[in-house]
Amino acid sequence: MSEVENWLQKANVLIEALPYIQRFRGDIMVVKYGGSAMVDKELQQSVIRDVALLKLVGFRPIVVHGGGKEITKWVNKAGLETNFVNGLRVTDEPTMEIAEMVLNKINKGLVSMMEKLGVPAVGISGKDGTTLQVDKKLSKGRDIGYVGEIKQVNTQLLQKLLDNDFVPVLCPIGVDDEFHSYNINADDAACAIASAMGASKLAFLTDIEGVYRDPLNKDTLISSMTVPEAEEFLKSGNVGGGMLPKLQNCIDAIKSGVRRVHILDGRIAHCLLLEFFTDGGIGTAIIGDTEETT
Repeated sequence: MSEVENWLQKANVLIEALPYIQRFRGDIMVVKYGGSAMVDKELQQSVIRDVALLKLVGFRPIVVHGGGKEITKWVNKAGLETNFVNGLRVTDEPTMEIAEMVLNKINKGLVSMMEKLGVPAVGISGKDGTTLQVDKKLSKGRDIGYVGEIKQVNTQLLQKLLDNDFVPVLCPIGVDDEFHSYNINADDAACAIASAMGASKLAFLTDIEGVYRDPLNKDTLISSMTVPEAEEFLKSGNVGGGMLPKLQNCIDAIKSGVRRVHILDGRIAHCLLLEFFTDGGIGTAIIGDTEETT
């Protein structure tokens, strides 16, 4: 490819992105950041650059991040056991202390990366401004400690940050009525925040390419689904593992007013830009009734 052809190709990419920028400019986008994209330094830079670009072209991104792998590492370093019940971490008081410290460390690291790119960001937890208010979550009736189920999102602080041109970066720690700290599933937190904030888009960065009709056949990736199609797919029994609650979160978010929910492979560099700004996209989009399928 000649140098001129190379520049023309770049120009075509920008032109392809233009209608998407026009359509969603000024809209709130929630990005749930987790998986391998959090532990690989190059992927970290890729995700943060994507979020920075979304901000600079006029979108209003909110980042909600997890940190399960890092929490497990530090729990083990402290000589404590890591136990899960039905996929949920059993969180006693010492584990909760470690989780909060680890998540806040990750949080401030992401803020620093954003600031280095010239994008103002503020790191908060769901405790700040009582943003995430929770009840104790039980796992099939079993007490699993300081694990919270969101009952209300107070949007005041997030809205103030957006209105003052900051990118909020939130870690999923909430408070109950007695102001005790609770660990929250980051997917649940992102879904609740996107719904409460009236986000146009919610993107889950995962370690898979998207939703497959046949999990054993990589050629069966579903590029887009309506809510009725997603609900029927859940009933089919072809969804398993961690994808089942994630897909249910997508459906719940759409029903709560989010226009599009994206399941993306966070291991692909610039996956957010490829999904948001190209005609083909790269993951699976769950779309609302009023949304176009492309």
